[in-house]
Amino acid sequence: MALDGMMLHHVMNELKQTALGARVYQIYQPNRDEIILHLRTKSGNKKLLVSTRANSPRVNFTEYSVENPASPPMLCMLMRKRLGGGKLLDIRQSGLDRILFFDFECTNELGDKVMLTLIVEIMGKYSNIIFTEESGLIIDALKRVDITMSSRRVVLPNLNYELPEKQDKLNILLCDAEKVVEKIVNTSDEKALNKAILNAVEGISPVVCREIEHRVLGGKIANNKTMTVEDKEKLKAEIEKLADKVLTCSGKPLMLYHKGEKRPFDISFVDITQYGSLCETGERSSFCELLDSYYAERDSADRMRVKSADLSRVLTNLINRTTNKINAQRRELAACEDREQLRIKGDLLQANLYRIERGAESVTVENYYDENNAPLTIKLNPAISPAQNAQKFYKDYNRAKTAEQVLTVQIKKAEDELEYLDTLSDTLSRVTSEKELNQIRLEFMEQGYIRRPKTATKKPSVLQPLEYTTSDGFKVLVGRNNKQNDTLTLKTAKNRDLWFHTKDIAGSHTILITEGRDVPESSVIEAARIAAYHSKARESSNVAVDYTLVKHVSKPNGAKPGMVIFVNNRTVYVDPWVPQK
Repeated sequence: MALDGMMLHHVMNELKQTALGARVYQIYQPNRDEIILHLRTKSGNKKLLVSTRANSPRVNFTEYSVENPASPPMLCMLMRKRLGGGKLLDIRQSGLDRILFFDFECTNELGDKVMLTLIVEIMGKYSNIIFTEESGLIIDALKRVDITMSSRRVVLPNLNYELPEKQDKLNILLCDAEKVVEKIVNTSDEKALNKAILNAVEGISPVVCREIEHRVLGGKIANNKTMTVEDKEKLKAEIEKLADKVLTCSGKPLMLYHKGEKRPFDISFVDITQYGSLCETGERSSFCELLDSYYAERDSADRMRVKSADLSRVLTNLINRTTNKINAQRRELAACEDREQLRIKGDLLQANLYRIERGAESVTVENYYDENNAPLTIKLNPAISPAQNAQKFYKDYNRAKTAEQVLTVQIKKAEDELEYLDTLSDTLSRVTSEKELNQIRLEFMEQGYIRRPKTATKKPSVLQPLEYTTSDGFKVLVGRNNKQNDTLTLKTAKNRDLWFHTKDIAGSHTILITEGRDVPESSVIEAARIAAYHSKARESSNVAVDYTLVKHVSKPNGAKPGMVIFVNNRTVYVDPWVPQK
């Protein structure tokens, strides 16, 4: 369920109770899709997150910390100048549409009080944040929209703000339920009841429409045209209850889970009964907490995906180029397999020079390399002598022999390079912070995959490896990137510690610190599961994990970061897992 207008009404009410009268003391723009206002309220400091991310647009107080860029974007700097120190006077909603207006009293450069409004439009991929003056003149917008992008509605500085085009829907807070039912029933087309409700009511989500249909029809097959009088009365009662819930903001912040699962699949402000026993609900203390927890994991992944997009493109190109190179070299190597035929033809020509006329295009000779002395026809180059033809076959043979030796070495190097790129891809897919990303970016630079900036940049801060504890009390350390893998395995770990890595799958080096003690089987299994989780196989099951003593792990000379060899290993098969920190 997207954040619909009715739930947004609950969120607005919650924000007003806390934020009205608050002062803006910091403004950040962590990325192109989000702005965070730090508000000093009577109940303490709050962070107001406004997100226009396509799959999680919303506005709510957040408890999560988001890393900010070294230099703020232009819009952020503008808002700091104009909105900094402003007092939040009001929060308004456009009907039950997904648009909120935050009205601030600010002080301009002349010391005069002015009204500025931050307009938050929550409309999926068209979500936007628009900064306007009291007159409605647009100061700037997070996403500028010019005439080439939309002929209906332009959003640019120095133009008047216009609301998005209204849909032909009814606001249940302004219309009585009977009129709403009439619109649902009298729509021109015959539709499923939930579709008819969605098309008739403003600010309602599909899951709430289906819930009303379930409560009205109870599984009975009917549509908006075939409902009985009793069905219409039930529908009217449900619309009245929904209107009262929205008007009084008495809905509950509910998280919906598939039975037995931990990850929520939806959110709601009304009790959901349509899924029966297949659905479980969990109530949060507030709608802000509901939105924050529901979207947190998705937002974190999206933020890192945006920030690592340039490295992902470089990596994809490198992997494609290396794969194509290996395939081409393998085709060349396959062509070298018949080189013995070249030597044989050279020998046969050399033995039959007296029989070959100069200028001949071919010759048929007895093949004394064949047990039956079968005749063999050899094509010749008539422009050169028979002896030169024989020498050409010898040269082609030697060239193919040398090519096989060179190609075998080059293919091995390219395969090692591809394996290393695979580890980079895995590490990049699991990055969770700007600091980790900077470490990976530095590794790209050191390997020559991207250029170092001309201006001196601050060296990334050193990160500590991830740390877990098994149920038996043994410490487990996990490398965050290839360079840290090397440090962890070759410097930090002791000879009697245990080293873990997924078998033939890219992943992090994992060390179980033994401190000279005997390690129970349960801790070995837990460490293996942690290693499987921090690998490309984290979504798989029954993953093969190799483990051995650290003293049996070594790094070949000239090997890429994170690449090691090991012996005397054992293999266990486990499901990926990490203990709660």
